[in-house]
Amino acid sequence: MWLNKLINSITRRRAFFMVLFLVMIILGVSCFNSVSDDKAKKSGSDNRSLAGMASSVTVPKPAEVRMIPESFSALAEMASPAVVNIRTVRTGKTGNIFRQFHKGPFGEDDQMEDFFNKFFNQDQQKEFKQRSLGSGFIIDKDGYIVTNNHVVENADKIKVILKDEKEFEAEIVGRDPNTDIALIRIKSGYNLPVLKIGDSDALKVGQWVLAIGSPFGLEHTVTAGIVSAKGRVIGSGPYDDFIQTDASINPGNSGGPLINMTGEVIGVNTIIIAGGQGIGFAIPINQVKGIVEQLKKHGDVTRGWLGVTIQDLPADLAEYIGIKDGKGVLVSDVISGDPADKAGIRPKDIIIEINGQKIESSRTLLKMVADIGVGEVAKIKVLRDGKEKTFHVEVAKRMDEKIASIKDSMKGQADETGIRVANLTPETAKRFGITEKEGVIVVGVDSGGEGAEAGIAPGDIIREVNHQAVKSVKDYTEAIGKIKKGETFKIFLWRSKVGFIIAKLTK
Repeated sequence: MWLNKLINSITRRRAFFMVLFLVMIILGVSCFNSVSDDKAKKSGSDNRSLAGMASSVTVPKPAEVRMIPESFSALAEMASPAVVNIRTVRTGKTGNIFRQFHKGPFGEDDQMEDFFNKFFNQDQQKEFKQRSLGSGFIIDKDGYIVTNNHVVENADKIKVILKDEKEFEAEIVGRDPNTDIALIRIKSGYNLPVLKIGDSDALKVGQWVLAIGSPFGLEHTVTAGIVSAKGRVIGSGPYDDFIQTDASINPGNSGGPLINMTGEVIGVNTIIIAGGQGIGFAIPINQVKGIVEQLKKHGDVTRGWLGVTIQDLPADLAEYIGIKDGKGVLVSDVISGDPADKAGIRPKDIIIEINGQKIESSRTLLKMVADIGVGEVAKIKVLRDGKEKTFHVEVAKRMDEKIASIKDSMKGQADETGIRVANLTPETAKRFGITEKEGVIVVGVDSGGEGAEAGIAPGDIIREVNHQAVKSVKDYTEAIGKIKKGETFKIFLWRSKVGFIIAKLTK
């Protein structure tokens, strides 16, 4: 009996362990599946996250750029009615073809000259009509039209033709040769189309522009391009500040508008470069605004004048004078009796400030002085020998003056550098057409000498040698005598139409 109990007990335990084993297997399988699912989910989640990251990571887009317009037609239709064709007639005179010779075609004593004058009327000049074309644009309903000075200068008759082919006689209100701007007027008696004036300072390089005009007499020709550069100085005058564009500008476009993409005038087309395709220039409209106002009120433009010749500071000149940052404008000459001279400003002063505004270039100074009213007192700060000085200058009216070119040269004894100098006297100054009063004048330079290689030329005024002042030939000779053979030295000189220059020579 006890045996039966033992067997039953063993059987129950075996069944228990069997059940327990099965439960463990089931739990293990379940856990494995769960882990596999989690891994699969995690893997899927990771894949989705990577995909999401990939989709969310985008290349930064450049700033919003206005691309090429689909059509310029709407802009052209809006602006063209206010753009006019200008035709002028000038009276010229033919000259004696033999007058191109200084003393006749047959030598110094031309006995045949009277014969030709008598039988061929060589002294009689004949008149002829010279016709030219240009463009312009209407700026108000009173009939005022902006164009270039060279379009209407010396014209006997000016005809303005509108887009609807109506023609009007025009009169000159005023001209400004310095900036090549002119203002003319027509009296139409009806409502004229007008162009809106924009802001050329807001214009950026690379923006699209339209040029409208009458190239070669082809009225209302529209060309498109971009702004290639701003602030171009091309040597056409004292107030160069041109917008450069590759919009086609041809003869006859002069005086026409340069228009931005909102139909506003941002420049006046004025200059082309012969042989330079894709290079045209326009006067910024912000410069034109003030000129037009003066022309409308007074018929001319009044600008401030200090009476100084100025130049920018190149690095070598700034180093020589001792200007560390190279800021400021160098006074290369002071005109006797003019405002700067009366106030005490001298050549070699560095103008660094006018009326509290910093001066960094000669162009900045010219614009600033031009805008100061005649009779106003300007506070001018300069550097002289490294120290700041302040002068109060009563601004005068600008009078355009030209320094005469060098006409002659004089003979003298050359030094070891091949340079011949003379004392600067009123007579020699007049002979060379200069206004300098201090220094010695170069009257000759031997070809192949050190002076010639350094670029020194007759008419140059030597002011210093290695910072030693030169006021006479004796001073110059002594300064050169102190320099050892083979030693490099610097000459500080003044050149007409250029200003101060540093020349490096080796003795």
